[in-house]
Amino acid sequence: MPSANLATTPVAIDIPELIGKYAELDDYTVAFESYPLDGDPAEYFAGLPDDRCQCPHWGFVTAGAITFRWADHSETYRTGDAYYAGPGHLPLITAGTSLVEFSPTTELQKTMAVIGANLERAGAGA
Repeated sequence: MPSANLATTPVAIDIPELIGKYAELDDYTVAFESYPLDGDPAEYFAGLPDDRCQCPHWGFVTAGAITFRWADHSETYRTGDAYYAGPGHLPLITAGTSLVEFSPTTELQKTMAVIGANLERAGAGA
C-alpha cells in the first residue's frame, strides 16, 4: 500500500505564501501544505472554469484555519477538522495554517498547471 511521510516528502513549492510537499499515491496526490501568511489566492485560479478550483479535495487541518468559498456559500475549517471541498471553490487561508489534503492526481495536475502559469506571470513562480 502506498504511503507518504511529511518528513521525507521533498518540498515542491516554497514561496512566501506556501510551503508545499506532494506525493502521488496511486491515482491520488497527498499534499502537506503550510501557509506562513494570510492569503487569498483567488487570482491564481483565473483561467479555470468559473475561475475557481474544479478539483475535489479531502483534507485535515493540523493547525490554523482554511475557508472554502463557493458562489453561493462558504465553509471554514479549523484545527482538528476534516473536510471535503468539492469543485467550484476558492480557498482563503489564515496565517499559520497547515493541512494534509488528498486530491485526484489528474484533476490536481490540470489545476496546478493553471496556478503555476498564473504564479509565473505574477513573478511568484513556484
